[in-house]
Amino acid sequence: MGTAGRRRKKYLGAVDLGGSKILSLIADGDGHRLAEDLRPTGAQEGPEVVLARIQASLDSALAGAGIERGDLAAVGICSPGPCDVQAGVIPSAPNLPGWQDVPLCRYLEERLGVPVYLENDATAAALGEHVYGAGRGCRHLIYITVSTGIGGGIIIDGKLYTGATGAAGEIGHITLDPDGPLCGCGNRGCLEAFASGRAVATQGDALIAQGGSPLLARLAQEEGEVTAEAVCRAALAGDPEARRLIERAGYYLGIGFATYVNIFDPEMIIVGGGLSRAGDLLLGPARAEMKERAMPESLRVLRLELAELGDYSGAMGLVALLRERAPA
Repeated sequence: MGTAGRRRKKYLGAVDLGGSKILSLIADGDGHRLAEDLRPTGAQEGPEVVLARIQASLDSALAGAGIERGDLAAVGICSPGPCDVQAGVIPSAPNLPGWQDVPLCRYLEERLGVPVYLENDATAAALGEHVYGAGRGCRHLIYITVSTGIGGGIIIDGKLYTGATGAAGEIGHITLDPDGPLCGCGNRGCLEAFASGRAVATQGDALIAQGGSPLLARLAQEEGEVTAEAVCRAALAGDPEARRLIERAGYYLGIGFATYVNIFDPEMIIVGGGLSRAGDLLLGPARAEMKERAMPESLRVLRLELAELGDYSGAMGLVALLRERAPA
């Protein structure tokens, strides 16, 4: 196909902004991935640096696809935490220090010259798994991402549910213990404070400080810090103390899952995010605790599954959104 022919076909850009990584990809109008770019977020360096990295990441993905900014019909971006999707503003982001009322869409529209749409990352991931992943054909599902933080998305009757203000799906912030550990949202005892990647890393740090898990201590020394990924690696390698940390996170997730089951009666709960790589070490205890606490009738039809799209859930959810919203 000649250059002129290619440029008549509009493409879609998707940026998944996380607390630790930025993933950008380019898809065609049929939703096929063409190219991508992955780089560190550098969240501690502040909003201006991260905004520049978002733009650079998207430009790199465009170059990989062999297309220019003018070939884009629209760009979607998803971000952790609360999002004002109508205004295109991130009012705050617990995992992005210094982000207060950041006009993300306006910033990118001025530089890219195309419409930019904003969505919460876990909400986008729920749609991605519903359209392209493990939830294909499901009318009622809950998606939960267990990564730096915990977020989620809700599909009801085949449609994304965003609530009255667009903030629905903050399922990592149900309270399990009102006197529990401080959460990034400012509350105490949230599910996120017990079972997120950050929580597991904090528990791993405490474990090493107490002289436990020599394997985890070695992995942390190699990486320069204790991470949830290191705890997972140690657990999967058979370290019993690291394994207990993952199982503990699964236990608390199971309490959360039972709550969602009793409220929404979904056909499926899909679990994604970095900590989901622990597989049955995490989902085994979660499934057991959920069965102890959820209503039996709802459990009869429920499936608990790992996300199929992995790290692409959020970005592919944006592609699905843009296929509906982007100008032809």
